[in-house]
Amino acid sequence: VLNLGIEGTMVAGAFAAFVVADVTGSPWLGLLAATVAGAVAGLLMGLLAVTLGQNHHVSGLGITLMLIALCEFSFRVGYGGERPRLAHKFHPLLDGMGILDQHWMTYVAFLVLAPASWWVLRSTGTGHRLHAVGESFDAAEVAGISVNATRYLALVTGSVLMAVGGSFLTLSVLGTYTLDIINGRGWVCIALVIFGTWRVWRVVAGALLFAVTDALQLQLAITDAFADVPRELMLALPYLAVIAALAIWGRSVHYPTQYLKAYRRV
Repeated sequence: VLNLGIEGTMVAGAFAAFVVADVTGSPWLGLLAATVAGAVAGLLMGLLAVTLGQNHHVSGLGITLMLIALCEFSFRVGYGGERPRLAHKFHPLLDGMGILDQHWMTYVAFLVLAPASWWVLRSTGTGHRLHAVGESFDAAEVAGISVNATRYLALVTGSVLMAVGGSFLTLSVLGTYTLDIINGRGWVCIALVIFGTWRVWRVVAGALLFAVTDALQLQLAITDAFADVPRELMLALPYLAVIAALAIWGRSVHYPTQYLKAYRRV
């Protein structure tokens, strides 16, 4: 399933985390709210693309537009356009340690989540079922695998992770919420998955490429030698890097056989 609802799901996760953390004073409850928002978005995408068999592009874009608009409307109604800062947020584990001065969610993503995802997809029954469903609906059904349940599992799990990724910005980095908080990162995620050819470590490498170029443009923006370079061009640098990588290495991508296809049990 192509989930173009990533951008909207990340926005929903960021907004839900901010509101709950602001009301309760607990970033942990905010994180929980983000997971719930992600699960709901994943179930909605599953309803449209899996159960009803609707076009994946239209379904995903519709979810993104709806969630972004809903969050923007709710934010303006609830906060009047102001940007209150959270009284309590997550702080870096190794404060003042330079490159190691990262939030715990960053360490979990790279040191726990990435290896765990690789292991699950490569060495477990769940991973094998996901691969089977992606390559052949008929073969998976003959093997006793529930195609729709497996697709729902993938959508909900992925959407929860997307929403948690969005909450990272509000609960850890910014400590507040803005209407453009995700700023296209969801679309970059889609490009990175294609660039990584659905392989965990290649996707991680692509994510690091984006992160490095994003940090680089921040440093270049305050360097005298680049003072005359338009700010908009500097902001576009990480996105241009991803597009270039996708153009160079994305031509040989092998898409799953059942990619974008609807499943109807005979």
